Amino acid sequence: MRRRRGRDGRPWLTAVQFEAGERLRETYERAGLGVKITVDLAALPSASGGRHGGRGLLPQEHQLDARRAVRAAVDAVGPGLADILIRVCCHLEGLDEAERGLGWPARSGKLVLALGLDRLAIHYGMIAPPARDAELAC
Repeated sequence: MRRRRGRDGRPWLTAVQFEAGERLRETYERAGLGVKITVDLAALPSASGGRHGGRGLLPQEHQLDARRAVRAAVDAVGPGLADILIRVCCHLEGLDEAERGLGWPARSGKLVLALGLDRLAIHYGMIAPPARDAELAC
């Protein structure tokens, strides 16, 4: 998806949107919520004989932290936008497949995905939230 371009020739996902989606996917995988394809090296004994990764946490604690981080991200984005993010970023579904799975019209997911990735980037502190000038004028 990162390579897709709009009619104007520019990528339709910004670098920040892509990075936010990648961060969610990586956290989702660390949380053990996705399909495991590789070995969890943190669970293997270390050279010092311990069975835990960095920061002195056990693998289960790392997994629990990652699950909390995924939950916080999903909550920050909101249920309508989180659905497409989970399908596309975490389950690696194509946009067409995700739209069908959600019962959405064709080509509707592109805009919703971009909005969700923007909110995710705000949650991660990658971009500043938009100014709320309209609310301040009241």
